[in-house]
Amino acid sequence: MKILVKKTLEIREDFIKLDSLLKLSGEVMTGGEAKEVILDGLVLVDNEVCTMRGKKIYPEMTVKFNNKIFKVKKIDR
Repeated sequence: MKILVKKTLEIREDFIKLDSLLKLSGEVMTGGEAKEVILDGLVLVDNEVCTMRGKKIYPEMTVKFNNKIFKVKKIDR
């Protein structure tokens, strides 16, 4: 059984695009790398494989990648 690490990412906007979330998390270094892992089906959004790199991720959603669960938290400007 794999242990999942939970991380919270803070954003100032209402949503963040999936590829940007992966870059913000530090799990990928470039947009090209984000595109690759997303198109390869390695990223789950709300427990479903998501291959749309521009998918809007809102605070109530979860993203799983590389044995980590990411939650988005909106913070005040």
